[in-house]
Amino acid sequence: MLKAPYQDTPELRQAIIDACKDMNRRGINQGTSGNISARAGGRMIITPSGIPYDKMTPDMLASLPIDGNGAPEGPFPPSTEWQFHLALLRAKPEMHAVVHAHPVHCTALAINRMEIPACHYMIALFGGDTVPLAGYELFGSDELAREVTGAMKERHGCLMANHGAVVVGETLEKGLWRLEELEVLARAYILSCTIGTPHILSADEIGAVLGAVKNYGMKTEA
Repeated sequence: MLKAPYQDTPELRQAIIDACKDMNRRGINQGTSGNISARAGGRMIITPSGIPYDKMTPDMLASLPIDGNGAPEGPFPPSTEWQFHLALLRAKPEMHAVVHAHPVHCTALAINRMEIPACHYMIALFGGDTVPLAGYELFGSDELAREVTGAMKERHGCLMANHGAVVVGETLEKGLWRLEELEVLARAYILSCTIGTPHILSADEIGAVLGAVKNYGMKTEA
């Protein structure tokens, strides 16, 4: 496990590739639709566009300046979603990874333009009493980056209308963990809606969880 803050090393690049493969093994992504980035000093290292994960090597990843002043570096173009990855890392300096994918249950809710309410205390892992929905914009656009960063201003994850989901992490491992937890939460909410009306936790109940959740779940050295 690499310790954040990260530097641009072959080990970090391989860890990003391994996290992509892990997304598919866990069933929270399909094919190459997901993408992962990590902060490395003043630059962002991100998966390239359209390269199968099992064919990807560390030298294939792209590098971009987080301040936006400069062109991408690398043998292949960065993921088409690099704009919101960059915007999130810029907006959240305490976070060192961005993980995006199209998990089936998250995506089903996003297609229906539904956020996830406080149906379970684990919602607090995402920073508040909802997992919000970012409005629809064309993939890879500056407009989508603005929607995502706006929805996640006070959150660690969001659904993306008619698209998928994205989370941030203090480390790569915690980002991947958070996305998996989001998919579990989305699945539980959908199932609960099929058997009745979900009971939503109150603001006071979620407030108590938010105070306790800082020490919950996967530990990070970030």
